[in-house]
Amino acid sequence: MAGPSTAERGARGTTPSGPPPRLLRVRRRLRPPRRRTLLVTAVAVTLFGAGAVWLLYGSSWLRAERVRVAGTTVLTDREVRDAADVSLNTPLVAVDTGAIEHRVRERLKRIAKVDVSRSWPHTVSLVVTERRPEAIVEEDGKFHEVDATGVRFSTLSKRPKGVPLLEMEPDRSPSSRHFGRAGLRREAVRVVTQLPEKVRQDTRSLRVRSYDSITLELTGGRTIAWGSGERGEAKAKALTALMKARPDADHFDVQAPSAPAVSRS
Repeated sequence: MAGPSTAERGARGTTPSGPPPRLLRVRRRLRPPRRRTLLVTAVAVTLFGAGAVWLLYGSSWLRAERVRVAGTTVLTDREVRDAADVSLNTPLVAVDTGAIEHRVRERLKRIAKVDVSRSWPHTVSLVVTERRPEAIVEEDGKFHEVDATGVRFSTLSKRPKGVPLLEMEPDRSPSSRHFGRAGLRREAVRVVTQLPEKVRQDTRSLRVRSYDSITLELTGGRTIAWGSGERGEAKAKALTALMKARPDADHFDVQAPSAPAVSRS
């Protein structure tokens, strides 16, 4: 017996497979605008990127035209600019800040730190931190300034005022051989930074014989046996108490800060 015809199946409510024709028409109407939107967006992004690259590298609007320096005290701004050697009239974005920092620190030993940045639209900014002389070393009639880390950074023909002189007289002890002159110099400068401010101002020189044998000579013929830079805070407190209790004394020993000693010659 023959099965029902297509018309009969339709009459019985059988739904044909696939989306309804109306939905297909809606989809067809939506597809072209969506493609156009994607195309327009892609073109816009490409043009924006090309414009940004041109603005940063090709235009004259964002170029390095000046170098600004801040933080100098002994050095001049011109000395820093010359050491930086920034190529002007080049794209500001292409300025190598790391290379500038390296040149400044390499050419100017007085500079301990330099921060290099771009200040849009036309400026390269350099903020420098100069080394501070904590002591001086005399060699061959010249005076070499030494900072808090023991770095020698400047040579002078005359002894500067207010900076103690390091008299390096290392003995033959194992500690002297172990640390060497550079290590002993760093330890002596460490002692200078630990001194109470008034004592520091009065200190004329430091005699360094070994790591744990550092003696200070003050104005008025006074001396201080300090030892090493270890327990510096405790030694500074003990020294302050001794000087307050015995202002007439001329020798102070704080090598053992828990048992300080004082005497008068």
